[in-house]
Amino acid sequence: MTLEHEVDRAGDATRERRVLERIEQLRQRKPKVRDERITLAHGAGGKATHALVEGLFLEAFSNPILDELDDGAVVSVAGGRLAFTTDSFVVSPLFFPGGDIGDLAVNGTINDLVVSGARPLYLSAGFILEEGFSVADLRRITASMAAAATRAGVHVVTGDTKVVQRGRADGCYITTAGIGVLERPVTLGTGQVRPGDAVIVSGPIGDHGVTIMIARGELDIEADITSDTAALHGVVGALLDAVSAVHLLRDATRGGVATVLNEVARAARVGVVIDETAIPVRPAVHGACELLGIDPLYVACEGRFIAVVDGAYADAAVAALRAHPLGEQAAVIGHVTDDPPGLVLLRTAFGGTRVVDTLVGDPLPRIC
Repeated sequence: MTLEHEVDRAGDATRERRVLERIEQLRQRKPKVRDERITLAHGAGGKATHALVEGLFLEAFSNPILDELDDGAVVSVAGGRLAFTTDSFVVSPLFFPGGDIGDLAVNGTINDLVVSGARPLYLSAGFILEEGFSVADLRRITASMAAAATRAGVHVVTGDTKVVQRGRADGCYITTAGIGVLERPVTLGTGQVRPGDAVIVSGPIGDHGVTIMIARGELDIEADITSDTAALHGVVGALLDAVSAVHLLRDATRGGVATVLNEVARAARVGVVIDETAIPVRPAVHGACELLGIDPLYVACEGRFIAVVDGAYADAAVAALRAHPLGEQAAVIGHVTDDPPGLVLLRTAFGGTRVVDTLVGDPLPRIC
């Protein structure tokens, strides 16, 4: 390589560094809600959601526990530790290949407790029903919830029901809350993430979001894809029993893996570099995403999670996950770095590198 080429290459690296630094500066600004009206993007898990949560709700309710912005709150009670979480489900359609709004609500709430390091114990369930909604469909939904709760060893112990006028809802909405107990001496969260950590995904991504989109019948696509909705207590327990150096767990729901990793990078002030060729995606999901013009990294999962573990324990972690039916295709997809802080970079299959940013909204709305 000539000196001229070396200078050009150094110039390219400098320009790239300046661009990354500028992106990071912009992303560290305090979020503000600039819209005068709520849009669908505000509920999609992307930048608009973050602006709403951090620029409005967090500003109103700020406290040390809420400020962590984890999937669930960990609180100390009578010398022990409990995890507490709440979630709402507005998926359309209500019934889809592999599940329905009922088991989705139970599994999703359980998983928020599980990734906090807790053993789920009790759930609440609130129903908002539209006048004219089918009692048979409601019975089918509650039976699905009961079966999911039984499989996970939890109980629905309280709840509420409201009925609104015809046309004021979309059949059935469900809000759930959950309580679990932390029995292991483990502390999980972005504060534990360190450069050198490995980033692991528990299995193929994008199944749920693509299933929902196809189930709506809006696209002329046929594919053998079912939702991955599942309670993760068993596979997460296997991981925590096998590896003591787990630093963070997150289920990759709204916004997918890309959004989760961006949240981690910003909160922990680290960089995350992932390898496109290492990310497990089913061929049918990949093909559907290509037809839809979306990236599987941004598509929601309901039975997959991200684990950040000490790099020295990555092989042990993957082995523990693959020994469980819900983790058979677990893989290390990247690593935590000290640079560039706050950003997620993807090493592409073609040898390039690009920034994986958080989307403003979600390409697939109403997926949970």
